[in-house]
Amino acid sequence: MRRAVLFLLLIALPSVAPSIAQWRSDVARRVAIVGDLSTARDVVIVVPGSDVDVDRFDRTVGRMAVNLYAQAHRGDLAVIAWLGYRTPQGLGVDAVTGSLARQGAVALVDFVRALQTDARIHVYGHSYGSVVVGLAAHELDVDDIVFTGSPGVRADSVAELETRAHVWAMRSSGDWMRFVPNARLFDLGHGTDPASDGFGATVLRFEGGKHDTYYEPGSESLGALVRIASGEKL
Repeated sequence: MRRAVLFLLLIALPSVAPSIAQWRSDVARRVAIVGDLSTARDVVIVVPGSDVDVDRFDRTVGRMAVNLYAQAHRGDLAVIAWLGYRTPQGLGVDAVTGSLARQGAVALVDFVRALQTDARIHVYGHSYGSVVVGLAAHELDVDDIVFTGSPGVRADSVAELETRAHVWAMRSSGDWMRFVPNARLFDLGHGTDPASDGFGATVLRFEGGKHDTYYEPGSESLGALVRIASGEKL
């Protein structure tokens, strides 16, 4: 089985990257492609949440992508770790408002549209990354949208996302995100928990686990993410 792990700056991918002249000077963007994008039948894009930057890329979203690819044991899968926006740092104002998520959503839509692939596309948003994916959902032509450890996605229901994709939400019992108030006042807060019963997503709950263990090798949650990328019914 052909395996390849390519860590590339977005500037090295002109077909899927904006011109460097369009980048904000304070934003470092990076993408990692795990697997062979040119032959993939399924492509997963992993969108990270807070406290991820170029210096922490490999041990955060980069590692998440590698773990997903390794557990799948599929040569026809490609996993993209996508850091295409400036993530919030810590639990300050940026983490509880939508400004950075709106910027990220625009960049994510552009990235997905520029992918030159006939593969099925699955977009996984973790933590604040789920806010980014939620705001982008209505413009994403993808097969699955998965929210893990979400604080809310700025929509009250799947219908409000206006997507044709199958929407999933995962919640581990030890995830501290379950204590975050699911409220929204003007731009403060991200609203309804997509793992709540009334939201309308397919909800997968896991005993144990923490906010940062959804992609832990051998975990139930990572197994479910693999199966979603393979089109299996859960």
